[in-house]
Amino acid sequence: MRLLLSFPLCAVAFALSTWQVLSSGPLVRWDEDLGVALRHASPPTVLAEALSDIGNMAVALPLLAAPMALRLLAGRGRGWWPVLCCALAMGAMAVVVSLVKVWTDRTGPLGGSGYFPSGHAATTTVALGGAVLLLSGLLSRPGRILAWVAAALLTAGNGLGLVWRGYHWPLDVAASWCLGVLLLGAVAAVARPGRLPHGTPAAGDDRTGPEPEGAGRAAPEPEDTGRADTDPPGADGPDTEPQDGPRRT
Repeated sequence: MRLLLSFPLCAVAFALSTWQVLSSGPLVRWDEDLGVALRHASPPTVLAEALSDIGNMAVALPLLAAPMALRLLAGRGRGWWPVLCCALAMGAMAVVVSLVKVWTDRTGPLGGSGYFPSGHAATTTVALGGAVLLLSGLLSRPGRILAWVAAALLTAGNGLGLVWRGYHWPLDVAASWCLGVLLLGAVAAVARPGRLPHGTPAAGDDRTGPEPEGAGRAAPEPEDTGRADTDPPGADGPDTEPQDGPRRT
């Protein structure tokens, strides 16, 4: 639901940043100043490089492929639709990023061209966000919260690593985050990946099948009539009822 609520905001932010890059607006100048300041405050190179590498396809794709396989196994082959939607989102991300890079042709911090938006940042956002969406139906509520927090921290760390190493400007990364949220919002709206296929136990449900009818209920005990099974002859009195006595006046 939060992804759907942030959909319009991210769409506006992505369009605004693209327009500023195309027109070399004031936001671009502020962005470049911020990028230079962040590079000067960079942590050790090993840490920054490791964070930036999260967006490599060799790292991001396995992070998404594993939840895809787990979702298919948990759904017994019936959870293919959310998996397909996440795969399509990853493919659409690559196409959109490539087209916008050619359109804007922005110069990078260390030279070159075609740096807006960041492909690594967009790949990280879609891969980690898609992984959490696929696993959300298999996790408890605390587990889902922890998964989203971990995905957000890794995505933010990846973006900072890209800026610290001089691979991208901050605006390149921010625009890719917006694009990733747009794609994840589309997946959440179309596929509803948090719902498990019908008949699949939810997280924390240890039931393996429907309870048989009557299970858990004790068998009714025979009614105690207070009499033996066979009554002696004449126990109930004569077969004919006595006549009514005289009326009282």
